[in-house]
Amino acid sequence: MKLISRSSAAKALSLAAVSALVLSGCAAAPEEDAGVEPGSVDFLACAVSDEGTWNDKSFNEAVLDGLTRAESELGVSIKEAESTSGDDYEPNLQIMVDSDCDITFGVGFLLVDPINKIAEANPDVNMAIVDGWSNGATNLKPIYYAMNQSSFLAGYLAAEYSTTKVIGTYGGAQIPTVTDFMTGYYYGAMQWAEDTGESIKVVGWDPATETGDFTGDFVPNSPTSKTIALSQLNADADVIFPVGGDQFSAVKEAIDEVNPDAVMVGVDKDIQLTNAAVDGYVLTSAEKRMANAVFDIISAMVKGEAFVGGDAGSYLGNLENGGTGISPLYGFDSEISQEVKDRLAELEAEIIAGTISPLG
Repeated sequence: MKLISRSSAAKALSLAAVSALVLSGCAAAPEEDAGVEPGSVDFLACAVSDEGTWNDKSFNEAVLDGLTRAESELGVSIKEAESTSGDDYEPNLQIMVDSDCDITFGVGFLLVDPINKIAEANPDVNMAIVDGWSNGATNLKPIYYAMNQSSFLAGYLAAEYSTTKVIGTYGGAQIPTVTDFMTGYYYGAMQWAEDTGESIKVVGWDPATETGDFTGDFVPNSPTSKTIALSQLNADADVIFPVGGDQFSAVKEAIDEVNPDAVMVGVDKDIQLTNAAVDGYVLTSAEKRMANAVFDIISAMVKGEAFVGGDAGSYLGNLENGGTGISPLYGFDSEISQEVKDRLAELEAEIIAGTISPLG
């Protein structure tokens, strides 16, 4: 368990504007001026990671981006606790209660039970859970994401880009917040097949049988992760979608060994923009824009707005509100036709309208 308090400002997550590829909405720019002195506002914003690290280039780091943005732009103080195993979750959350945090964010599905327990025992303490729910505690705000939506678009794009017409995906733990990505990706590829009349094969996940490839944890760039990526590449997959935190270097190593022309799809953040180690290997990313939600919740509380938890106060990030979306194509832009880009925009509009389901 690693406990850290920060007073120095950190760079906010820079979400690149989505190009004509996808017409996702963007969060409104904050009214506050940048450069406020950290700690100048009497407000303590706190967060507890899951067993990944704060610098995982993915899930946990995105939440930390929102926290540090609030520190630099709003002048709040922040406190973090990094969990190295499930045994750390409850003690880390209790540390935040004892520290009189004004809001504490639990990061991830794995913290659902511990944060509900702590919230119920401390009804006057405001908490939020990313990718989780409240069992009834009105002081616990659920933050959900419809990641099947952006992953559907990523799957369509992957199927279009693939030359072998085999694409792969694998997850960390087999939990709903992971398989949601994988299912959307699968059905996006199937939509491409329907549109084009061509066949596409997805290895690593079958939503009908709920069977697939999983590392079993979220250890960054683990040997198991690379082994799965190698297996999928050797099965002719030339686009890999690893849904397990920072597995991007492991996938890159596998690509270099098997098929240098293969690419990956990133998760949670704009990986091409934020992870220089895999520059040029990332076709796009299915972004879970957690930094926006974290910042907006803190900002509202600093402004004096009442905190609302429970189901009544839940937040759902989706394509319509810009809580999720796919990243720009960067160096791959010229390899995707305008016709396909237009079709992706149509599909996004249809998902938002509810006329097409990314879950098949």
